Amino acid sequence: MFTEEIILEVKDLVASFDTEAGRIRAVDRVSFKVGKGRTLGIVGESGCGKSVTALSIMRLLPNPAGKIEQGEIWFDGKDIAALPSEEMQKIRGRKISMIFQEPMTALNPVHQIGRQIGEVFHLHYSGMNDMEIMKESKNLLNRTGISDPEKRMKEYPHQISGGMRQRVMIAMALACRPDILIADEPTTALDVTTQAQILDLVRELQQDTDMSVIFITHDLGVIAETCDDVVVMYAGKVVEHAPILELFESPKHPYTKGLLASIPKLETKRKSRLPIIEGRVPSLDEFPKGCRFSNRCPYVMNICETESPPMIDIDGNHSASCYLLSGAESKSSSV
Repeated sequence: MFTEEIILEVKDLVASFDTEAGRIRAVDRVSFKVGKGRTLGIVGESGCGKSVTALSIMRLLPNPAGKIEQGEIWFDGKDIAALPSEEMQKIRGRKISMIFQEPMTALNPVHQIGRQIGEVFHLHYSGMNDMEIMKESKNLLNRTGISDPEKRMKEYPHQISGGMRQRVMIAMALACRPDILIADEPTTALDVTTQAQILDLVRELQQDTDMSVIFITHDLGVIAETCDDVVVMYAGKVVEHAPILELFESPKHPYTKGLLASIPKLETKRKSRLPIIEGRVPSLDEFPKGCRFSNRCPYVMNICETESPPMIDIDGNHSASCYLLSGAESKSSSV
C-alpha cells in the first residue's frame, strides 16, 4: 500500500460482543495499514464499526462483553492483540494515544484539568517530580492553544467550553509524544470555527512530531481536508481502501459513490433534493447473508445476496469489495 515505512498493520481483525441475542460481530475481518507520518481516515455511517476498530487497537473493548475474536494488530514488531495486559499498558497512552469522541465523558468531572494531565506523566514517567509535571502540563496546554494555562489547570471540565475540553484531550494524548494518534470523531458537536481550529491543531502537531494519525469520522469533508489515505467501512467491513485523491476522483464501491453523491456542491441548484442512499444500515444481528450492502445497492446481483464479495485489488493502491469489479452482470430490473 505505501512506499513509506509501515508503523501499524491490522490483519483480519474480528471484534465481537456478547448480547442477549448471542455473540455478534461488530467488526468482521478488517484489514489496513498505516504509514509512518501519514494520516489514515476511517469513514462510514454511525454503527459501521469505526470506533470499535479504534478501541480494539487500543485494547479498550468493554470487558467482559467485548472481545477480539481473531486477527492481528502489528505495531513495533509486536502483535499487540496478543500482548498481556501489563505490556499493553506500557504502549497505551505512550506509543499509541487516543482522543475520544466526547471529551465531557472522557474527562473525569471531579478532578481538575491539571491533575488529569499530570496522571499521564505519573503513569509513564515515574522519574518526574511534581514541579516538572506541572511545568510540562502547562507547556502542553499552551501548545494546544489554551490561553492562561495556569488558570485552566485549576479548573474542572464543566467550567471550560467544548472546544477547550477537546484541546485538553489532545494535550493529554500528546503528552508522551506518541507514534500514533487515534482521533475518534474529535470535532463532533463543535461549531465550524472551532472544528477548523482543532483540525489545524492536529495537523500542525503531526508535522512537528512526525506521528501517524488515524482519523475516524462520518464527515467526508473532514476526510478530504486531513487524510492521505481512506478506509471506507460499512456494517463492520471494509468496502473500499484508497489514497484520498483517488477515492474522490474515482470511487469504485456503490456505497462510496453514494456517500460522495450526497455531499452538497457549489453547483447544486438551490433547494434541490440531494441524492440519498435508500434504506438503512442493518443492525448487528440482522446483517444480510452475502454482501452487507446488498439490501440498499442499486446494482445488486444474485450473487451479492448469497456470497460476500472478496476485496479486489484495482491498481495496488486502491481496492474495493464489490462483484461489479469482477465483471459480473447486475440485475437490470432492480436498478
